Amino acid sequence: MEHFTPDYPEMIVPVGHVEPVPRRVRGYAANLPVFDTVRARYVWLWPGYPQYCIPREDIRDGALLDEGRTMALRVGRARRHTLRLGSLTRPGAAWEWDDDAPPGVSGSVSFRWEAIDAWFEEDEQVFVHPRNPYTRVDALRSGRSVRVMLDGAVLADAPSSVMVLETGLPTRYYLDRVHIDWTRMHPTDTVTSCPYKGNTSGYWSVTTDTATYPDLAWAYDFPTRQVAPIAGLVAFYNERVDLYLDGHLLPRPAAVTRAIWEHQHPA
Repeated sequence: MEHFTPDYPEMIVPVGHVEPVPRRVRGYAANLPVFDTVRARYVWLWPGYPQYCIPREDIRDGALLDEGRTMALRVGRARRHTLRLGSLTRPGAAWEWDDDAPPGVSGSVSFRWEAIDAWFEEDEQVFVHPRNPYTRVDALRSGRSVRVMLDGAVLADAPSSVMVLETGLPTRYYLDRVHIDWTRMHPTDTVTSCPYKGNTSGYWSVTTDTATYPDLAWAYDFPTRQVAPIAGLVAFYNERVDLYLDGHLLPRPAAVTRAIWEHQHPA
């Protein structure tokens, strides 16, 4: 198998790394506060992004019920807990770290993201997973031409783009809609979310003369303010098309890259 060398910065944080969270973190379920802390810590269970660790004292009294089960996680053991708020019961919603966890983490509690209805950093809601403090996401206007092809068909031919450079992922090229062949684009109901860019407003499948490819392109009509230049523009998965930058065909990122993207940005 050919070794793939990415042309973008990879994640640098080792598994088990712990850092303080310099912001207030709150979580709500069934419209009730579950925790409210300015003493949270990050712990990395994989390089892509961290988990919050919440001090037990900053969690709503009686909200957690010990299930009497021990979990073996990547950086230590933990006891599984049910979240209980009135009539609301969510088994396996949280785990309390045991003494063999990294320093600063033992005794604190981490929650499954889906077990909490709304997460906040300070007064801004956070989606999908905690934002990685070591991840940069830059949206840069570029005058380099971008052509997107598949099965010999030209899907887009743009004189410029907005390049989104996100740590650990290949560069994405967001194109003005006037430069896309919309006769080959078909809208789908797919919606994905990103903690750095927000919620997508559209996905499209692509039909060439030989096949149909599902969910090949997407757009953010109302992105987060950090990547405001991509509003309304359309990007294609580099992994699944032939993308030419200034006339030069770029190598397709390895399939493992797409798997990481889908893990970090689930629907």
